[in-house]
Amino acid sequence: MYAEVIIPLALPKNYTWSVPEQWRMSIREGCRVEVQLRNKKYAGIVKRMHLEKPEAFEPRDILNVLDQEPIVHAAQLQLWEWVAGYYLCSEGEVMAAALPAHFKLSSETILVFNEEAGDEFSHLDNEEFVVAEALHIKKELKINEVQQLLDSSHVYPVIKKLIEKKVCFVWEALKDTYSAKKESYVVLNSLYSDEEKLAPLLNDWGGRAPKQLELLLGYLHLSKTEGEVTKSALLKKSGASDAQLKGLVEKGILILERRIVDRLRYLPRDVNIDFELTPAQQAAFDRIEQHWQERSVCLLHGVTSSGKTQVYIRQIEKIIRQGKQVLYLLPEIALTSQIIRRLQKHFGGYIGIYHSKFSQNERLEIWNKIRSGELKIILGARSSLFLPFNDLGLIVADEEHDASYKQQEPAPRYHARDAAVYYASLFKAKVLLGSATPSVETYFNAVSGKYGLVELSERYGQVRLPGIEIIDTKKIRTKDGKVIISPDLHTAIEQSLAAGKQVILFQNRRGYSPYQVCEVCGWIPQCRNCDVSLNFHKLTNKLHCHYCGTVYPPVTSCAACGNHKFVQRNFGTERIEELLEEVFPKARIARMDIDSVKGKTAHDSLIQQFEQQRIDILVGTQMVVKGLDFMHVNLVGILDADGILSFADFRVNERAFQLMEQVSGRAGRMDGQGRVLIQVGNTAHPVLAYLRAHDYKLFFQHEITARQQFFYPPYSRIILLTFRHKDKEVVQSAAQLFANNLKPDFGPYLVGPAEPVVGRVRNQFLMELLLKLPKDGHTISFAKHVIQQQTAILHNHPKFRSVVIIPDVDAV
Repeated sequence: MYAEVIIPLALPKNYTWSVPEQWRMSIREGCRVEVQLRNKKYAGIVKRMHLEKPEAFEPRDILNVLDQEPIVHAAQLQLWEWVAGYYLCSEGEVMAAALPAHFKLSSETILVFNEEAGDEFSHLDNEEFVVAEALHIKKELKINEVQQLLDSSHVYPVIKKLIEKKVCFVWEALKDTYSAKKESYVVLNSLYSDEEKLAPLLNDWGGRAPKQLELLLGYLHLSKTEGEVTKSALLKKSGASDAQLKGLVEKGILILERRIVDRLRYLPRDVNIDFELTPAQQAAFDRIEQHWQERSVCLLHGVTSSGKTQVYIRQIEKIIRQGKQVLYLLPEIALTSQIIRRLQKHFGGYIGIYHSKFSQNERLEIWNKIRSGELKIILGARSSLFLPFNDLGLIVADEEHDASYKQQEPAPRYHARDAAVYYASLFKAKVLLGSATPSVETYFNAVSGKYGLVELSERYGQVRLPGIEIIDTKKIRTKDGKVIISPDLHTAIEQSLAAGKQVILFQNRRGYSPYQVCEVCGWIPQCRNCDVSLNFHKLTNKLHCHYCGTVYPPVTSCAACGNHKFVQRNFGTERIEELLEEVFPKARIARMDIDSVKGKTAHDSLIQQFEQQRIDILVGTQMVVKGLDFMHVNLVGILDADGILSFADFRVNERAFQLMEQVSGRAGRMDGQGRVLIQVGNTAHPVLAYLRAHDYKLFFQHEITARQQFFYPPYSRIILLTFRHKDKEVVQSAAQLFANNLKPDFGPYLVGPAEPVVGRVRNQFLMELLLKLPKDGHTISFAKHVIQQQTAILHNHPKFRSVVIIPDVDAV
């Protein structure tokens, strides 16, 4: 018997191992097994059992079976295979992204003392002697213990010499790093379980140990009100000490028990839908049902604040009443906090959350609860797609247009929305895509009949869409030529604050100043590792590179001419926050960007403060625009629309429309008195006209014509190949050779190779090659095959062996 095993490495194909007699009854597909590859041990997943012996090599034996039950379902293995094939990566890379870290057991190196070496170490040098002595005493040492002994991280040369001198040998162990969380519970001794036995104890207590009596009474009260009593809760409630509790335990009155508990607290399970859909929402709900009779995917295109979430909640209720599971996808962790509170109100403990801010232990516990079917609804970012659902009935992809659904680094570079459509098909489940500004590809699929299309064109409660006003920054004169807050916006903010309303200001750049310029010669400080200018952050008083993360001290003199005068160009969220504090000293101001929002609960606490009107003005990057629902916001300011409208990308108009329409949708959600002020220099840009009219359909007609004319998606499929190497000449030659080899088959579809806008990141030079392929399954699969083939050929060339080639299918 043989097993095809996936191991978490970027291998071109899965390897086969032989199954020894002792494991044949216990091994199953989806279980983890311990295997060895090139002297290193891995925990792999069994993908397939078979009886065909490989012809080209003699397979090694599997060393151990690590699970009694499969940790991965068959549908997940199919999803991994599809993602690897579609997005040009290996199943090992998908496995590495999909499994919680604790399932990917770490191979831990242990040094074992060789008893035959004796205790004579005079022939060893100082460092070798220290390690040998420790080994002689302890018999075993881990690598990190050797590092601590020698106070150095470079211990491998020492270990190598000790092995050569036969003082020790190496042993590899696969180590499970998960540990269940335990908590101490307090239980009353069964001798005092009924009141007849308990009463004499309390009555005869007398004056001895009054604090212990107080503690016992506290326990009895808590057990009546709470049921189970934890040690920490009892000590907190009664104000008692550990010693007093220990006294009651020693007397045999109370017993301490250590129990395994969940790291995450869950509410009681309850379905409680306390709202009725409006006629428009009910009509949308019914039309979705009709579309699902014929096709499994439906797009709900509803304007901002039309109540799409309530339609989702009703659909979720229907699915979980059938006993099935629901996956609710959101593009950003920032969105989960607000939606989770709404969903918990309706579904209680049926819901779990899953995203990258959770610890590995927490992720493993959620994984197991989904696999067992205990959790019915999962709310999560894109990685939650890989969870082990056993009976999936519905996938909701909210804000389906969002680019955050596409994984960028590392592989697999999958799009969660598109992979969700495939995953749902394995369960014959339904998919509901929702957005006020759908992606051009999704809307094209809907209007062409591939997906169902349902429109929700009125805001909840008949509230009007906000009015959009354009402020021409070219007409405003300032000393340094940059407009942060125009006079019109200043007046509008004053009016909002006077009316007790809240304001959101949006700027798609973090930091204080995106770049500094020498006043004399125009020199701009650049990152040493990347071809980009450095951003000044006032909070840290440092220059930051937003590509590689390197931090530099502030520049005081020009490297080109020695002058000490620098001017700040453009502005980021930090600069805006500082200006607002000067101009509106009485207003409570907060900033929401990657720099200011750190930690698991930081998003949630900031959003709750804003909801509770403890913040008057919120300044932020894209985090503030996506799907958040604030009742008291009546003004939104977009401070630099030119920055959004001027990217070198075929999706620039689509992104700009989505971003500005979404951010404008945060205004006037309750009373319809919302205003949106857009500061822009290029006032003639066509996207602004569609924004003012809030007309997505007209924008789509304009955009789809241009896409057809220039053969871009949805009329083609794109694969972007990025070449990366530390030598510029090598990477350019590699990209050109690759392009030449593709030309015979794909000449008309090739664009490039060319250097990207940022041509060097982390000291690696970049080149890009774009394939625009017709939407024909045979051509696309042939192209993927040729790309993999040519990658292997290029890597066989000695000069290009170290060139990294990154394929990005459906690049965004």
